[in-house]
Amino acid sequence: MHVEICCNSILSARHAKAGGAYRIELCQALGEGGTTPSAAAIEYCVKELNLQTRVLIRPRGGHFCYDKEEMHVILRDIELAHQLGAHAVVVGFLTPEGDIDTAKTLTVVKAAEGMGVTFHRAFDECRNPHDALEQIIDCGCHKLLTSGCQPTAMEGIPTLRQLVEQSRGRIDIIAASGIVPDNVLQIIESTGVSEVHGSCKKTVDGISVTDTDQVRELFHAIPNK
Repeated sequence: MHVEICCNSILSARHAKAGGAYRIELCQALGEGGTTPSAAAIEYCVKELNLQTRVLIRPRGGHFCYDKEEMHVILRDIELAHQLGAHAVVVGFLTPEGDIDTAKTLTVVKAAEGMGVTFHRAFDECRNPHDALEQIIDCGCHKLLTSGCQPTAMEGIPTLRQLVEQSRGRIDIIAASGIVPDNVLQIIESTGVSEVHGSCKKTVDGISVTDTDQVRELFHAIPNK
C-alpha cells in the first residue's frame, strides 16, 4: 500500500515528511484546484527533503482543454521538473466533448520519458470513465488519480472497484478526495486500490497547510503501508 500526500507548499511538504510521508504530489494554488509549483519548490522537496516528488503540471485553474501556447508552457514545465529530479508528473487533458485528449496525453508521456506519469482527476469529468481508462492506459500513463467520478472516494467506491478490476494491473489506480484516517481502510478494502492520495490539510492563520498529525494518523490507519 502506497500513500501520497498532496502538498501545496514547501511548508506543507515539511509537515508531510514529519508525519511519515515519503511521497508527495507537489502543487500550489489549491483554491484553483492546483497549479504548477515553482522550480525552486520542486528542487527543495527533491534535494533538501529527499521526498519522492510528483509534480502537478497545470498552467491555470479551470477546464482541461489547453491551447497551443499553454501546451508549450506545459512541455517546458515537464522539462524543468525532469531536470530538477522530479520522480513523476501529474497531468490531465480532455477534449471539449469530455473525452480524453489522447494526442496531448501521448505528447506529454513522450516528453516525460524517464519520469512516471499520473493522469489526474480531470478523469472524473470525462463522459465515459471505462473508455477513458483504456485510452489512458494506451497512452502509456503509469497511474490514474480518481475519486471514481464522484465528489469523494467514499461516494465513488463502486466505480473505483470497477476501475481496479478493469485495469487488471495495467495501471495503478490511486483513490483520492476525502481520504481521512476514519475511512481510508474501508476505501482500500472495498475497492482493491493499492494507492491512496490524501490532503491532510488544516487552516492556520488563514493559510491551508498539511497537518503533521493528520498525516501520521493516516499512515497508522493503513496496514502494510
